[in-house]
Amino acid sequence: MGILEGKRILVTGVLTDSSIAFHVARLAQEQGATVVLTGYGRLSLVERIAKRLPETPPVLELDVTDDEQLASLAGRVGEHVDGLDGIVHSIGFTPQEALGGNFLNTEWSDVATAMHTSTFSLKSLTTSLTPLMKDGGSVVALDFDNSVSYPIYDWMGVAKSALTSTARYLARYVGEQDIRVNLVSAGPLSTMAARSIPGFADLAKHWPERAPLGWDVTNPEPAAKAVVALLSDWFPATTGEIVHVDGGFHSTGA
Repeated sequence: MGILEGKRILVTGVLTDSSIAFHVARLAQEQGATVVLTGYGRLSLVERIAKRLPETPPVLELDVTDDEQLASLAGRVGEHVDGLDGIVHSIGFTPQEALGGNFLNTEWSDVATAMHTSTFSLKSLTTSLTPLMKDGGSVVALDFDNSVSYPIYDWMGVAKSALTSTARYLARYVGEQDIRVNLVSAGPLSTMAARSIPGFADLAKHWPERAPLGWDVTNPEPAAKAVVALLSDWFPATTGEIVHVDGGFHSTGA
């Protein structure tokens, strides 16, 4: 039996088979879970990638900034599973104007888009699905270390800092429903989302040099394994936590 045997897990953010979310979905299925995916925009692409999983899961449309879609989400998920035990938040977007060294010149409208999509969505996604989590469960969001500033990451770094705080407050308020909320802070990975960040290669090149365990920017599986572990029952008293999966980079100085 796998560590997610009988669990029902909703996974967001599967764009390609190189994404962390894809490997979370794959490992979750291999560990016994029933998986439902959501996608935004190019839904046909998500449906095509979903067929590469061990079992093809249903794919539901979800724009996390659309109140109507969020309001109907629990009902739509309920057409495929009779409840949920876990949610994976792998959602982030920042307009190009808010990246790449443009920090001082970024307009509020672009910052607001980053915050709504990348940060507030953790709360809105979770609360839209809590009616399906009658027996409690686990929410895991993907993060990036935000204890320091990084070149070119700019307002996405601010959004990730806000995500960290959001997770703590969310953990406080849904804990009474026996729902845990934790973050996996992964090192830089060469995903589609990362490659859209100008200067990503320069940002990522320091990880293999400084991480005590080394770091492979092409391998999302270590981060995916951490997500699956947090979705399981092996962390029953852990919430509001950040698990760093970055080869130890966050713990080292110059």
